Amino acid sequence: MSYGVQGAPVLEVSHVEKVYGSRNNVTRALADVSFTVNKGEFVGIMGASGSGKSTLLNCVSTIDTVTSGSVVINGADVTRLKSDKLTRFRREQLGFIFQDSNLLDTLTARENIALPLTIARTPAKETLARVEQVAQRLNIAGVLDKYPYQMSGGQQQRVAAARALVTDPAVILADEPTGALDSKNARLLLESLEAMNRQYQATVLMVTHDSFAASYTNRVLFIRDGRIFTELRRGDSDRRAFFDRIMEVVAMMGGEGSDAL
Repeated sequence: MSYGVQGAPVLEVSHVEKVYGSRNNVTRALADVSFTVNKGEFVGIMGASGSGKSTLLNCVSTIDTVTSGSVVINGADVTRLKSDKLTRFRREQLGFIFQDSNLLDTLTARENIALPLTIARTPAKETLARVEQVAQRLNIAGVLDKYPYQMSGGQQQRVAAARALVTDPAVILADEPTGALDSKNARLLLESLEAMNRQYQATVLMVTHDSFAASYTNRVLFIRDGRIFTELRRGDSDRRAFFDRIMEVVAMMGGEGSDAL
């Protein structure tokens, strides 16, 4: 199967810079970063600790603000949105998956997944139908009435993925989503993300230090010292061959990511 570009640009990052500190003690976390993600792509961002990959995701997700440059999502420059419009944009256009599932302990899986729809005042009947649909996609229908403490870590992360997907966002942003999982549950989550991307054209941008996780993507951007070092496209390669190519770049950069298949 080919993993080529699927559609029009949904994310355009142009000449983004992020600087911390004062005039006498400046840290340049991002330096002139530009790239585009098309609809239906599954893109990984890799780099060593301190390379700027999490800062980049935070700027794309509007959690942090850029010093200069622009981040355009679905035609809207999020660097120029005022706080009230930004909050609404984040809720309607972005889905989030974190290393910690960030589920609410007092809500069932069903209620956690429904939460963004409830906040958006989606009618109850539509909300229930969409929750059931996304739970079937991610093979978690059996845990919908369980609370987080009754689920495995992998089930919790797939519930978090369902919560991110249920609003049909423009982009799903995943920050080290397998970081707290064992190898079996990491594989299950990555297979779920891959299925969301392949079958439903979900656009996913995933930060990871793990070459195994990155091998599930269509394309990997490598960040070093706040700049894009290079990129790899999967093309028609199978996952093992793509993993080997990713490992070659990681070794060349002298970074992390030596987890084996």
